[in-house]
Amino acid sequence: MLLLFTTLNHGRRHQTTTLNNHSLSLVVIVILLLSCYASAACNEMDQASLASLSLNISNLNWPSSGDCCSWEGLECDGNDRVIRLWLPRRGLRGFISPSFSRLTQLAQINLSHNCLSGRLPDGFFSSLTTLQIVDLSFNCLSGPLPISDTLPIALQILDLSSNDFNGSIQSSFLWPAMNLRSFNVSNNSFTGRIPSSICSSDSPSVVILDFSFNGFHGPIGQGFGDDIYSAGALQEIFLPVNNLANLRILALSGNEFIGSIPNGIGKLSNLERLLLHINNLNDTLPQSLTNCTSLKVLNLRVNNFVGEFSTLDFSKQQQLIIVDLGNNYFTGSLPTSLFSCKALNAIRLATNRLEGEISPNIVALQSLSFLSLSNNSLTNITGALQILKACKNLSTIILSKNFFGEAMPNIESFEGFQNLHILAFGGCQLTGQIPNWLVEMTKLEVLDLSLNQLTGSIPGWLGHLPNLFYLDLSVNFLLGEFPKELIGLPKLASVQISESIDRSYLELPVFVQPSNASNLQYNQLANLPPAIYLGNNSLSGNIPVEIGRLKLLHILDISNNCFSGTIPEQISTLTNLEKLDLSGNNLSGKIPASLKNLHFLSFFSVANNNLQGPIPAGGQFDTFSNSSFEGNPGLCGPILQRPCFSSSSTIQPLGSRRRSPNTKLIVGLLFGVLFVIGVISTVLTLWMLTSNRRIIPRGDPDIFDSETVSVNSTS
Repeated sequence: MLLLFTTLNHGRRHQTTTLNNHSLSLVVIVILLLSCYASAACNEMDQASLASLSLNISNLNWPSSGDCCSWEGLECDGNDRVIRLWLPRRGLRGFISPSFSRLTQLAQINLSHNCLSGRLPDGFFSSLTTLQIVDLSFNCLSGPLPISDTLPIALQILDLSSNDFNGSIQSSFLWPAMNLRSFNVSNNSFTGRIPSSICSSDSPSVVILDFSFNGFHGPIGQGFGDDIYSAGALQEIFLPVNNLANLRILALSGNEFIGSIPNGIGKLSNLERLLLHINNLNDTLPQSLTNCTSLKVLNLRVNNFVGEFSTLDFSKQQQLIIVDLGNNYFTGSLPTSLFSCKALNAIRLATNRLEGEISPNIVALQSLSFLSLSNNSLTNITGALQILKACKNLSTIILSKNFFGEAMPNIESFEGFQNLHILAFGGCQLTGQIPNWLVEMTKLEVLDLSLNQLTGSIPGWLGHLPNLFYLDLSVNFLLGEFPKELIGLPKLASVQISESIDRSYLELPVFVQPSNASNLQYNQLANLPPAIYLGNNSLSGNIPVEIGRLKLLHILDISNNCFSGTIPEQISTLTNLEKLDLSGNNLSGKIPASLKNLHFLSFFSVANNNLQGPIPAGGQFDTFSNSSFEGNPGLCGPILQRPCFSSSSTIQPLGSRRRSPNTKLIVGLLFGVLFVIGVISTVLTLWMLTSNRRIIPRGDPDIFDSETVSVNSTS
């Protein structure tokens, strides 16, 4: 603090001194400002590197000149060196050029969720010795990791997930990374064995590892040796390990690992999630698994595990919430010890070799919401429903491909199932009729009764279920007309009501297999396409014109029935349609030209009907093959290589008759051609009548993936 002592006699002197001080302060401020401005310009080498980088990447909002430290996504240190490049989700396109290596002080890179492609340049990592964070996830980068490249010592986080990298990961690539905390290469195409150096004593700080969804192979645990015990900070690992006291998550899903689960798994006393699904693991489950008393999620789906279900002991795993052992080779009945896990809310044991009846002890699981036991050999469907109705929290029941040949329970009323959203009994060959007790399930959204032997008509009360938006009654023996009550389904007709579909995530995903396609996985019920499947029955009558009210319908399949009349013009108002299958009926008339306005239509078939006239051109119709229209002799158009002629084109002008060739010659040739055609047709007819070949319009309903409920619906 400056203290000025002045007197009246020294006033003028004080004023002069004050002005001089102010002038001096102003000069100092100007000098400081100029100095700051001069130091704001970024390093010339960095600016040249960034300029070169911008030549190979589009959508960078960088000027051609000026201080690069002020450019979008860049940050400099006190020495004007670029230390941070942060441009996620900018729609960047192009490739990463070698000019990156000249940004020698770069510590953080985030170019995730863009459209970058190509390979990483050689020495990309080793030349940037100060790197701490690298996030290149969710791009289109490809090829192997740079040859002879190594991670820098300072690196803490590396995320290369969701690209198309391939080749193997060498131990030398990871060895120098002493400070590595998170390493994620999931969802790529890497192969070979996982390098053991990732858990070496030189990387004690590693916390998260993710190697899932690649092509890694070999037995679990091989190559890790004792290195895994050195990773004292590891909490989440997505690769094979034997033992680690603090490990909470072990995930190896979506690879090609073989062999058995190591006995050392029982030493993971803090393990909460064991995710080894979609591999080629085999053998029985180790007894030591029972020692994982903190386990909450056990997912071993789609492997080759064997053994008796009844020998599995879950009594110590009281925190279990989800158990998914589907698509394996377990035998026997449901393990009694599983019913002691009171916290369970999801069980999938589908596609195994279960037999017998559902145990009444399952009612102890009052938190159970999701149950899938499809594709086994369970019996007594009536008893199963009587037991399961006591599980008040059940929202999903998938029991398809069980109870073969039994009768559909004909019970007047079920007091339970008040929270049921999904019910699937597809592929059971059940006899009887569509049961009336379904009308009480007012929360039902998905109903699959396909591939059974149900008879009678489709009850109109199905159209009054307020939440139903996915109905599969295909491949049965149903009679009658298309019930007009279905046209009133609220979730298919009203936008306001459809928006009330539950958008929460399912406890476990469900699978749908559209015809001639691979399984589609759905984790949310709201993402399931609204659909009506009535194909391969004996339904008749006209397609009601009121069908145009189903504005939210995505799939309509009424193929291989006996529908007649014309195709209603009102179908063209179903602007959300993705699939329309009217094949194998007795429809006549023309294909409405307005159908070409269905811009989301990806599948269309009117094959094997009695349609006539030109095939509409334009829109999605230009993408359909001739198989969509075959079996209709009256149809014409370029796609069938059958020209369309108008009636007026056959009338020859009077004046032209004088210049025409010899009429008798033409008539003679015509009769000759017709005679030859008649002979050939007679021979073909006799051959077909005497041969053993049959035309099966419905195809073979027994050919479909065993993991799905039916060819259309959930599992």
